[in-house]
Amino acid sequence: SLIATDDYNIPPAAQRFMAERARAHTAEVKASHAVSVSQPGAVTRLIEQAAYPATR
Repeated sequence: SLIATDDYNIPPAAQRFMAERARAHTAEVKASHAVSVSQPGAVTRLIEQAAYPATR
């Protein structure tokens, strides 16, 4: 789960709660709700780590 710390649509505390409830691995990035637009590299890295966990 990628926590966008500057998200005003879904507060970071709510994101953390949902990720913890899902037992998800998390990463945080200073970004808004549009994290995939403003931080595409962070999103890509998270997806790659999930798809290829041995390369972490």
